[in-house]
Amino acid sequence: MSTTDDAHFTVEAPLTTLPTALADAARQDGVCARRLLETVEGPRSSLEQRLIAATLLGVVGDPRTPPVPAVLTVRGGRTTIGLAEERVAAVARAWAHVGVEEPWIAKEAPEHPVTLGDFAIGAYPVTNHQYLCFLLDRGYPRRPATWQLGAYPWQSGNHPVCGVTPEDAQAYLSWLGEISGRAFRLPTEAEWEYAAKGPQGWEYPWGEEFRAELANTRESGPHTTTPVGVYPRGRSPFGVWDMAGNVEELTSDDYAPYPGGVVVDDHLSRTLGRYRVTRGGSFARFGDLARTRRRHGAFPSPLYPIGFRVALTTTDDRKGPSDAQ
Repeated sequence: MSTTDDAHFTVEAPLTTLPTALADAARQDGVCARRLLETVEGPRSSLEQRLIAATLLGVVGDPRTPPVPAVLTVRGGRTTIGLAEERVAAVARAWAHVGVEEPWIAKEAPEHPVTLGDFAIGAYPVTNHQYLCFLLDRGYPRRPATWQLGAYPWQSGNHPVCGVTPEDAQAYLSWLGEISGRAFRLPTEAEWEYAAKGPQGWEYPWGEEFRAELANTRESGPHTTTPVGVYPRGRSPFGVWDMAGNVEELTSDDYAPYPGGVVVDDHLSRTLGRYRVTRGGSFARFGDLARTRRRHGAFPSPLYPIGFRVALTTTDDRKGPSDAQ
């Protein structure tokens, strides 16, 4: 086949520079990122107002998504992870109306003690814009599966990237370490859960009861990814955004039963065999997956958009919110 024919049948589009031109034009028209941000993360704004402002902010240039992601520090210590075995049946019954089966919840048991060191976790999931910076700089060959024709979704630059594999995430983290001088990694399951539920051990990042208006799940209505940080009342006790809904997030751990638990052979293990645990649920699934203890995986279906956020091991437990820049 000739070179011309090869070009004619190339599936992936070039990575566009259009976002830069759009941002320049918006700034010339007086669009102010600071005012937009006040609306986006203001709890008194309606969801519709926040989504409109965040969409414009993504075009202007979202200051919350620099090439090196912002992180929040979490003080470690002794805590418990998982679900008490006597609660498994009740949780399954509470979500039976959306088809939840008891073995899925049994993967969370038993509750067990862990000791966590101090760590930092991404304030937001990694965004399309941040992932684009990696692709352009590194020339990494594989694009996110959700990018149509492999083209950068410039209209969704501040949405979480999804459609990536654990190998893709690791390549991004290695690059991020090189440009920042910091040892970025994925959070462990235990770190992710603790950052989501806090010392209080909440069922959801905001408390004990599911509230559809506080996260981008199937119940809340967008039915697609949303810009990061548009659910301000859904932040975790440590101030971390989007730990419920939007996209499922990879952790560094493959599925294994917790100490004292049993292997759960379900549709994930039968389809995937060994699989990486994901957390947090997504816009495509119901609120049961937004529970802080829920263990899931990258089931091969559009119903399971997979993204990730960064983590760091830290040694100074006196710090509060910080930027990893």
